[in-house]
Amino acid sequence: MEFSEVVRRRRMVRDYDPDRPVPPDVVDRLLDHAVRAPSAGFAQGWGFLVLETPADRERFWTATTPEEDSGSRGRGRWLAGMMRAPLIVVPHANRSTYLDRYAEPDKGWTDRDERRWPVPYWYVDTGFASLLMLLTAVDAGLGACFFGIPPQRVEPYREAFGVPGEFTPIGAITVGYRAPDNRSPSLRRGRRPVEQVVRWGRWS
Repeated sequence: MEFSEVVRRRRMVRDYDPDRPVPPDVVDRLLDHAVRAPSAGFAQGWGFLVLETPADRERFWTATTPEEDSGSRGRGRWLAGMMRAPLIVVPHANRSTYLDRYAEPDKGWTDRDERRWPVPYWYVDTGFASLLMLLTAVDAGLGACFFGIPPQRVEPYREAFGVPGEFTPIGAITVGYRAPDNRSPSLRRGRRPVEQVVRWGRWS
């Protein structure tokens, strides 16, 4: 598939065929492309938790779903469709890796002061890696969705999977073969045209 077509077709898919697992070679490709994302200082301060088995996926949804949504009605159509995904990948960012990297001789920020960073690149870079996985899924003929873990459910998630404290989940990605789903109502807003969001030479 041409790259422009991959970009055009990419959207957040929220329902999957539970009877069609993601082929192992596609899982490998998702992860191989993820680690090719750019990272500040080539720090590569990310980590990916791959959940394929029904037991692991159920543990993920149990840990990350707010209690008020734990009933079948509360979970709603959106969550029910997401839970059918045969693959979940949770990307994590490691801030310490970046602070350590920039304290090395070729960078020289020996105090490891987080205030030196204009933005937290550990999150930015892990986001880059996540986008490469979303695009790779489309290129492989699958669908994917990036979504957040509620803040109050991060600690239960960590406990359920033994995630070390230095790794912060920036969200999660479901992957699988698309089933007919309902498009997000947010799409009614329409895509903002380029001329509304791009400035040339000077902002104003």
